[in-house]
Amino acid sequence: MKLILPFPPSVNSYWRAPNKGPLKGRHLISEAGRKFRSEACAAIIDQLRRLPKPSTEPAAVEILLYPPDSRNRDIDNYNKALLDSLTHAGVWEDDRQVKRMLVEWGPVVKGGRVEISITRYIPTAVAAA
Repeated sequence: MKLILPFPPSVNSYWRAPNKGPLKGRHLISEAGRKFRSEACAAIIDQLRRLPKPSTEPAAVEILLYPPDSRNRDIDNYNKALLDSLTHAGVWEDDRQVKRMLVEWGPVVKGGRVEISITRYIPTAVAAA
């Protein structure tokens, strides 16, 4: 399965922790995180032309991040929101199923985007030994 999704928020802006009120001290998905998740779900449904049926198989993912600008970014800060949105959309039952992940930077594109390829995970001989 290959998908093109919006550029995700950094893990640094994906979460929020209220300082007061009934949710004080809890970690919640931020407004930016909820917006991304909603946009990613809509993009997945649009591209598949249906709701996904959650896979139960181990998965391997290849992620190509096209940032919206040339700021310095840590490549590992974008995977949480991306994988969580795929879980929320029903691509798989849980992102714990991801057993291999390759992440690369692509060139800057206006607005940013992510290209993700999801395949069934097949262990390599070294990993299986």
